[in-house]
This record gives sequence, C-alpha cells and structure tokens, in this order.
Amino acid sequence: MTLFEELKWRGLIKDISSEDLVEKLNKGGLTFYIGTDPTADSLHIGHFSSFLIARRLKEAGHHPILLVGGGTGLIGDPRPTSERPMISKETLNHNFECLKEQAEKIFARGDSDFRVVNNFDWIKNINVVDFLRDYGKYFNINYMLDKDIVKRRLDTGITYAEFSYMILQALDYLQLNKDYDCNLQVAGQDQWGNITAGIDLIRKKTGKEVYGFTMPLLTKADGTKFGKSETGTIWLDKNKTTPYELYQFLINSEDEKVIDYLKFLTFLSKEEIEKIEAEHKKHPEERLAHKTLAHEVITFLHGEDAYNEALKISESLFNGDIKNLTVDEIEMAFKGLDKISINKDMNIVDFLVECNICSSKREAREFVSNSSITINGDKMTDLDLIITKELAIDDKYLVVRRGKKKYFIVCYEEV
Repeated sequence: MTLFEELKWRGLIKDISSEDLVEKLNKGGLTFYIGTDPTADSLHIGHFSSFLIARRLKEAGHHPILLVGGGTGLIGDPRPTSERPMISKETLNHNFECLKEQAEKIFARGDSDFRVVNNFDWIKNINVVDFLRDYGKYFNINYMLDKDIVKRRLDTGITYAEFSYMILQALDYLQLNKDYDCNLQVAGQDQWGNITAGIDLIRKKTGKEVYGFTMPLLTKADGTKFGKSETGTIWLDKNKTTPYELYQFLINSEDEKVIDYLKFLTFLSKEEIEKIEAEHKKHPEERLAHKTLAHEVITFLHGEDAYNEALKISESLFNGDIKNLTVDEIEMAFKGLDKISINKDMNIVDFLVECNICSSKREAREFVSNSSITINGDKMTDLDLIITKELAIDDKYLVVRRGKKKYFIVCYEEV
C-alpha cells in the first residue's frame, strides 16, 4: 500500500490541489507545513488528530514544519458564526511558548528534521503599504468573497481584520516556500480556502507550482466535532486533562466511530486495525477497540506509566477498590469535584448531613440502612459508626459514594 493509499484508507484525505501530488507524496522528499494559532496554552485532541500527519509524512520521507501563528493569532481565523475575541499580546506570547514546547515534545521528539516556526517573525516587519502593494494586490475581492467561510459570515458581518486572515495565511506559505523550499501545506478541511489562496499567491509571485491537501475534521456520530466531554475540551496538557480523564473520554467513544478513531489517532497498521474491528464486531462487550484506542493515544502522549496509572484508577473505581489508590490518584480521579473539608470526629449520620451528602438526618439514616453509602469502597451499615481521621486514606481523604454513581470527596484539614 502506497502512502497516499494508506492516507485514503485512514480517511485522512479530503481535498487535494492537484493529482500530481499523489505521486509526490508516494515518492517522498517534500517539505510541508501544518499550523495552528496560539489561542490557548495547550493543544487539544482535535489538534492531535491533525498534527499526527506530521509524523506520518515524516516517516514516509517528507520534511515537517510546525507553524505556531504568533502573528495570525493576533487577528484570528474567521469562525463560521461570529468574530473571535482579541487576545492580548502578552497572553498570545505565553500561549506560543507553551505550544512550541508541546509541539516539540509530542511530535518532534528530538528529531532535528522538525522545525517549529512563528509567523510573527516575518509578519511584524511588514508595514501596511507594503502589505497592500506586495500581497493585497494579488487578491481579487470576488475571489475572497467566494470562499466558504467568508460567504457564511456575510449575513452576520465580518470585519476587515478577519477578512484579511486569508492573505496572512497565504503570506505564510509564500515565506516558508522562500525560506525552506516548502511546497506542501496540510490542514483541516475548514482551511481549504486559505490553502488555495496560498497556492495562488506563490504561483502569481514566483511562478512555482506548490500543493496542498486537507483532512476531514474528526467528528462524532452526530457530526459534531470530536474532542469535547461533559467537563469541556480534552487538552493534550496532562495538567489540564489528566491521563485518567483522557482514558475515560476515549474508553467511552461511540461504538460506531471507534474504528475511525483508531485509523485517525494511532499508528496501528491496516492489518492490526482490521483484526481489532473483526473482534469488536464479534464481541463488542469486551470493548477491545476502545481499550486499544485509549492505550495507543495515552502512551503516545504521556507514556506507558501514565496509561497504567489511568487504567489502575479506572479499574479501582469500577471494582470499588478505593483503598488501592494513592492520594495523587484520588486527586486525579476526582479532579472536577469540590473537596469538602472537616476537622473533627462525628457520627456517620451527622457526618453525611454536615458534608451535604444527605439533606437530612432522616435521609442519612435511610441511605445507611439501605447499604447505599460507601466510604473508601466499604459499605457503611452501622448507624452508630464514628467517622474519624483514621478511616481516611493517608489520613487525608474519605471517598464517599452515595448510591451507584454520586461521589463526594471529604478532606481532613490540618489542625
């Protein structure tokens, strides 16, 4: 299977600028770039699905450039619905440094063939007259208005700043072509208009033929973007989205989409994925595809130890083995829960009411009598039990579960 055939099989090809690109991709030796604007201080799982293309093409003999748009980020790529809020230069610079470090760690991995560049380095030197003369004159307004993302904004309105974003991204391609002989741009399908604008600008300014292709956006079964959970965006920074949270997100992927996610998000071969797919159809209850997806993504991002820790937390919670967890693992597992602080011993009924786990002493007695309260995995049935610090894990945490799924974290304060 050629590289292009593999990319098609994985579902990673949406649009290509020229049929000539197929042979060039298969042959190797292209210098290409893929970029993102530093609108946050971490990449998210949507970036991961896109930026993996850098490693795929690198391993096929191409040369990657990762662009973090410190210049274009000050303007903002037009959204389909409304204007983006402006980011301060200080925030943008902080985000740039974070994304640069993250991109180098996750995707470059010490490979000197990877370059990470900042388009602010060349955009900052262009004055408004030069911008209009040297670049703006090559763009026909009718051509720009015909781009899909712009057409969708005409009814609600679009500022000149966001309207000009297309020119800035085309300028990036021109600059990278000049500095590094970059002859391929890769991006998500929503960037097709910006890619073709760059191809046209290079052709008009230099006479060179360059290329581009887009990847379909990774979506859920209902067509919405993949990468959101009940608690929000799934980030690649493990301090923002813990490996356990990432594990839960991936293990709960939709059955009808999980094979697509394996193709998009892993380096497993066609034969390996087809074998998993056959097993998944035969025994869906074993969730082999979901478990494989979680293992492959988490180990790629954070390493085998992080995956094993996430798996341990998940299995301990499922089996009720709370005492098997360390304080750090408890904090990871229940990161989104507010901690309830106490500093004294008390009867279990008073404890449940004071910690707002139950609304009244009557309700607390009912839950205890019905064996519906567990503390650190143990069922509580004794209405005379005194809750003391000695029951806490490492003298710190009591993990209380009411019913089947409602958790509370009680923390003993230092006196």
